[in-house]
Amino acid sequence: MTDRGLRRSGARWAAGLAAGAVCVAGLGLALPPAAPLAAAEDLPLAPPESVGMSAERLQRVDDYFQRFIDDGRIAGAVTLVARRGQVVHHSAVGWRHREAEVPMTTDAIFTLMSMTKPIVSAALMMLFEEGRFRLDDPISDWIPEYADHMVLERDGPRWRRVAEARPVTIRHVLTHTSGLTLNPDNAGLSEEERRHVTNDGEPFATIGERVARAAGIPGAFHPGDEWQYGSSTDNVAVLVEKISGQPIDVFLKERIFEPLGMHDTFYNVPREKVDRVAAVYRPTGDGKSELMRAPAFREPTTYFPGVAGLNGTSADYFRFAQMIANGGELDGVRLLGRMTVDLMISNHTGAKDVYVRGPGYGFGLGFGVLVDPTQSFDALSPGSYGWGGAYGTLYWADPVEDLVGLMFIQLPGHGPLNIRQRFTNVVTQAVVDSWADQRPRILGYDIPR
Repeated sequence: MTDRGLRRSGARWAAGLAAGAVCVAGLGLALPPAAPLAAAEDLPLAPPESVGMSAERLQRVDDYFQRFIDDGRIAGAVTLVARRGQVVHHSAVGWRHREAEVPMTTDAIFTLMSMTKPIVSAALMMLFEEGRFRLDDPISDWIPEYADHMVLERDGPRWRRVAEARPVTIRHVLTHTSGLTLNPDNAGLSEEERRHVTNDGEPFATIGERVARAAGIPGAFHPGDEWQYGSSTDNVAVLVEKISGQPIDVFLKERIFEPLGMHDTFYNVPREKVDRVAAVYRPTGDGKSELMRAPAFREPTTYFPGVAGLNGTSADYFRFAQMIANGGELDGVRLLGRMTVDLMISNHTGAKDVYVRGPGYGFGLGFGVLVDPTQSFDALSPGSYGWGGAYGTLYWADPVEDLVGLMFIQLPGHGPLNIRQRFTNVVTQAVVDSWADQRPRILGYDIPR
């Protein structure tokens, strides 16, 4: 075997040993780890064939990512596949920190970036279920700075500020149709206004302070007119804080993470868990990747955005994903009602271009929703939903096939690799059961008898 082959085999073996990796791609299950791994030991495991998937075909998932690793395009990856609530594949390949020769492990902690958004959106919808608001209530009921918000409107060759045609509502910020931003660039602000909305260049202590100041930035369009990916979920986080009376990090911990057993998900990674953090890489001009940020302890912050900021493991995120897939419940813990979840994973944006997720997608309340698979890059069923993060993480669920897929890498600017789009194809090809013994479903729902 070559040195390269030895390193590759050694990384896989060490990853499994160090993390007690559960790779259920064979006919049997791996032996339990010698020591528990936070949420990982709670994963419901099953042989792939027991839920209509092929163990042999699931091996293609590891092979797929290993090619990117061997080419130097990514350092490592963790992947998880579940069907009918059972995990049939959970694997780590490559390096958690390539330069230090630390193998990737299934309990690695990743920077989730925008995969924070579905969790924060679910938090607000928990308050919706308590009757605290209607979706079409103005956000100014809780963030009064937006009561007289302005938008930019073209006036011939110039732009002018005008009053909003309608107020920004909670539905608008959940669906990214608000037009709101925290970025003052190209907004036509005076120098005094810019200093105000940016805190004169000094960091904001809390997301609430920054969102309130950002009310001075005119919207990019009238609320509801367009879909624009950006800062809307920061407003969602502030609404959770205002309505619940708790900081968003406390609300998430007490109302979502602790009830679901998500013990490795945080805004501030504890010092004792830094040795499980995955290094972040960036693309180089020659198609390879280089170290951008090594794992290190970072002083705790009080700035907890809604658009990004959470860190977590694949096992933890699976528990959130399966809760949504189950209609709001997991292991006897119900966070949301089934009808609320149905509302969240329905398309609320019509034919607007959800350009971040690609053609064929609409957007629900915190989730991209696949409306037309014939236009999509993904081999998923109508009604599939999920979201990804800028550093390469991705989560999706196919309610027709009762299938959940997660991939975790750490590489901003990964778009040219098409690595996330092809991941869905590599997973869904492992579904091999027959339709002959299954009741038909439409958009994930059973046909009533």
